[in-house]
Amino acid sequence: MNPTSPHPLPRRSWPRPASAAALVLSLIAVVLGLAPAPAQAASLQQVTGFGSNPGNLQMFQYAPDNLPSGAPLVVALHGCTQSASDYYSHSGWPKYADLYGFAVVFPQTTSSNNANSCFNWFQSSDYTRGQGEALSIRQMVDNARAHYGSDPGRVYVTGLSAGGAMTSVMLADYPDVFAGGSIDSGLPAGCATDLSSALTCQNSAVSKTPKQWGDAVRGASGGWSGPWPRVAIWQGTADTTVNPANATEERDQWTDVWGISRTPSSTTTLTGGTTQAVYDDPSGKPAVETFSVSGMAHGLAVDPGTGADQCGSTGTYYLDYICSSYWTAKFWGLDGAGGGGTGSLPAPTGLTVTGTTDTTASLTWSAVSGAASYTVYRDGAKAGSATGTSYTDTGLGSGTKYTYTVAATDSGGAAGARSSAVTATTTGYQPQCFRDNNYNQVAAGRAHQSLGYVYANGSNQNMGLYNVAVTHTLKETSAGYYVIADSGCPS
Repeated sequence: MNPTSPHPLPRRSWPRPASAAALVLSLIAVVLGLAPAPAQAASLQQVTGFGSNPGNLQMFQYAPDNLPSGAPLVVALHGCTQSASDYYSHSGWPKYADLYGFAVVFPQTTSSNNANSCFNWFQSSDYTRGQGEALSIRQMVDNARAHYGSDPGRVYVTGLSAGGAMTSVMLADYPDVFAGGSIDSGLPAGCATDLSSALTCQNSAVSKTPKQWGDAVRGASGGWSGPWPRVAIWQGTADTTVNPANATEERDQWTDVWGISRTPSSTTTLTGGTTQAVYDDPSGKPAVETFSVSGMAHGLAVDPGTGADQCGSTGTYYLDYICSSYWTAKFWGLDGAGGGGTGSLPAPTGLTVTGTTDTTASLTWSAVSGAASYTVYRDGAKAGSATGTSYTDTGLGSGTKYTYTVAATDSGGAAGARSSAVTATTTGYQPQCFRDNNYNQVAAGRAHQSLGYVYANGSNQNMGLYNVAVTHTLKETSAGYYVIADSGCPS
């Protein structure tokens, strides 16, 4: 619960011009404004004035460029002595925000709130619904939802260590706000009421029955009767900071809240010595999942790499075992392959692409008993709805691949589990991307040079000096027509 201070950022390595003359030309170009300005990609941004902020917290947020309305929202809480920037840099959540299309809020506390910059999950003025830090985080959610037009039925919260304990608090206090949570090396809700009992919770098992644990959630929720958040629990077996018994207590707490068995519906061995146990709700959909990482000490499980299931970077309390953010996003259904929603209807089966044009994709699926309508999701965001079992998505880009899922919606408007995903590629020209230095771009016929500068063929955009030191990504949007696409390009 007391991670050390964040580590410094690596020093940026700047490319060296091919010659002294090129360096002089580069400086002249910058001074005269001839060289193109670098593209501004999405980044972590601070937000002020998000509410009355009774907990005296700071709000930071990240979202991919051009995020559509109706996308999910994730809240990610750092550990002690860490910061929003630290968690943003190491946890892997920005990768999946880009890949699956959702926004992330990174709350931050400071030493003025807590000597070790921990969220005060054990202090009644901060862990009670409608008060202190809990209310500040709720206000951040409201602010981000309004700003991004986020889907109110797909808001999630996760956190490490003290942030994990605060995740338990938020799930208990606001089950009407959060559709799911993920507690990483954290503690159950209602375990501590002051600093002394917090240390007891950290270091040893606490003697409470599953019903007592469940009552702590029900008592904190303001009278909420369901549906309850779907909760993932991550814990290292060699954790000496937070006793692994806490993971068992968290499991007991949330299976009791759901009214389901503490015997797993299934268990699976994953990479990094991780055992996944799944506890299904009565409809057969996972309600609680535990991830026990063999031999892992206190920290967040990451797995640096470029694979779809790899994420994050290692550091103090960021440990190289498995990408917990990937498996958490998958559990919540953020990958478009299942989960999501708050309704009880099962996922439609038989989702099929029946046809495409250069601007449309047509889908069909099997009917679900009790469905009043169906919600169609494109690349994780709501695309539209249908009263029958077919839908045609319009206004699409030509030669572009899209991923679709469908959920049955009940008469109350709650979407149930999402179907397995299918992909549809519209007809027409398929853009291609090429990243190389300016010299090679000219040599490959994608650009041309004039008076020492390089210009993209077709668009004639200025790419900078004609040398090997300047690199750009060019996107061929039609045959022989290239545009600079440094900020993002389909693979």
